[in-house]
Parts: sequence; structure tokens; C-alpha cells
Amino acid sequence: MAQLTDTVTDHGGGVWSLRVPIPDNPLGHTLVHVVDTDRGPVLVDTGWDDPESWTELVGGLDVLGIGVRDVHGVVVTHHHPDHHGLSGRVREESGAWIAMHAADIAVVRRTRDAEPGTWLDYLARKLAAVGAPEEHTAPLLAARAAGGRMRTLPGLRSALPDREIVPGELLDLAGRRLRAVWTPGHTPGHVCLHLEEAHPAGLPGHGRLFSGDHLLPGISPHIGLYEDPDDSPELSTPFEQGGPPSAADPLGDYLDSLERIGRLGVAEVLPAHQHAFADAAGRVRELLAHHEERLAGLLALLANPLTPWQLAERMEWNRPWDRIPHGSRNIAVSEAEAHVRRLVKLGRAEPVAGTEPVAYVAV
Repeated sequence: MAQLTDTVTDHGGGVWSLRVPIPDNPLGHTLVHVVDTDRGPVLVDTGWDDPESWTELVGGLDVLGIGVRDVHGVVVTHHHPDHHGLSGRVREESGAWIAMHAADIAVVRRTRDAEPGTWLDYLARKLAAVGAPEEHTAPLLAARAAGGRMRTLPGLRSALPDREIVPGELLDLAGRRLRAVWTPGHTPGHVCLHLEEAHPAGLPGHGRLFSGDHLLPGISPHIGLYEDPDDSPELSTPFEQGGPPSAADPLGDYLDSLERIGRLGVAEVLPAHQHAFADAAGRVRELLAHHEERLAGLLALLANPLTPWQLAERMEWNRPWDRIPHGSRNIAVSEAEAHVRRLVKLGRAEPVAGTEPVAYVAV
């Protein structure tokens, strides 16, 4: 690995990473990876749709002697705007194809097709159903009445993908062996990408992994919920049988996906945030232990009935609850509910009959 500039890293073997900033976000940046192929460079993710982010993306490519017009294709690990946001601009400049898993393409399409305010209505209803107070849902309803849209919704300005990533198959990258590994949990269609080639520095292991947000060296990714705004089910085939992920248990999907990634035996992980690292299996074990500890802590809190909102208020976060911003509270309560659903599926908690909003208790 060689640091070419403060924002451009050469990982060897025709793979580079570019630090593309995320405005007003503690994560700081997305690591956009560039993969050389016999048909031209392919990007893994693109970064946030923002003028500064675009400037950094273009500048990073320029360091490598690549113009945006040279980009042959874009593989998007998942639909979130810090990964998919600039895909529209890349396509406009280059005509590049854009690939994504079908489950996340569906999210992008739904968001594009929705009337203004649909997602705000949906969020307000869902938050009320899990016990959010009126003072929390009021700003969403006010924005809905004003015809507003949420800044971070996926797919509003990014490209509608024109290629579908099929789990288990090699992507059509001339001269490279890049295989898609479906890893739902962070989103229903999140994919990791296994570069099945010897490590250029000779590190032991089976190739390298572009892990998106699924496997990060120092962060546990957010695990939320999969429902559509109309509350329709995703599809019916169980994840364990090769079908789509379960709306009822996204944390279970994530844990299953983690174990699958741990068995790949890769030499190095190239994530979308923070930094590259080895010992993927060790990091998987840490994350599995983290979530088991988290579930045990929630069970202790559920000695008395609590709604998911009340549970989120009592959980440990990276700051006190009264200092967590409005939007981040939405994410926190979604994660709390995902963990409760896991406990229910495991038979360790259950909803309390007759409660509205629904409260849960340990069993």
C-alpha cells in the first residue's frame, strides 16, 4: 500500500482508494475504490452528491491519470447516499453502467416514484407506532405539510441502476475476478465484493474484499428496518433459501451475513469508511460478540415492558440521549426495534398484549 496523496491510496494490483468527503457527517468521508479493468476503470461506490465531494472525486481520479469520462462502470455496494449519491453525475459524464443488487434498486425506484411527502408520512407513522412523542414527529409532519423531502433520501439525484448484481456471480469486469456476496442487514440489498485474486503484497488469504459498510474496522454499522412506505412485504422467499432478506429480522440477516464473510478467509478488507485492515475473521468475531452483548443488555432493560422508543432512550449510544440530534434519534430507534425483533424471533422477548404503542417484555 502506498499513499500517493492525502486522499489517494494505491493498494496495489490495479486497485486504489479515493477519500470523498461527506458534508456535515462524523464519518468524514467515503472511500471510493477504483479497479482497473481491460475495458477501463470501474468505481466501487461514488460518494455523496455534493459539489465538494464531486471535486474531490474528480481530483482523486486525476491523480491516477483517469478522467471521469474514462470510467467504464460503477458497482454500488448499497443505496445509501454516501455510496450511491454521485452515480448520476458519473453516468452523465461518462455513460458508465451502474450496478446494484435488486433489493436496493427497488428502494431507489420506490423513492423516485413516491410523491413528495410520502416518506415523511411513513416515518411519522412508524415513529408514532414505536412510541415516539408528538414533539418528535411534529417536525416531520410540518415538513410534509410544506411539501418537503428529506435531504438524505436515497435515489433522488443519483442514477437508477441499469445492471443488477446477482449474488454469487462474477461481475462482468474484463480481466478481473470480482464476485458478488450478498450481505443484507445494513440495507436489504447490501453486497460485498470479493476480488478473487492473489494479494499483490503476498499476504496470506483468499484475495481481497470490498466490504462497503458491512464490515468496518472500528464501527458497527447501523442495522435498521426494511419495510416499504406502504408496509407491503418485500417478497416471500426466506433469506435462508436464497430469497430476499426478512423484514422481520434484519439483525438476524446481518449476523448470518457476517458469518458468511468470516468464512471467506480474505487476506485484506477494503471498507468504504476508515481504513483497510487484515483479519476479517477476527473482526467478524468482535461484531458478533458486540451484538450478543447488546442483545443481553436489552433483555435486562426489558425486565419491565418498554416500547422501542423507551428502549432507545435507555440504551447506550456514543452520546447521551438528550444530545442525540433529531435525525439520529430516528436511526437509533430503528436499531432498537431491529434488536427487539431479533429477541422476539429467538423467543427471548414478546409483545405485551393490549399495549399501544406496542411494548415488549423479556420472557
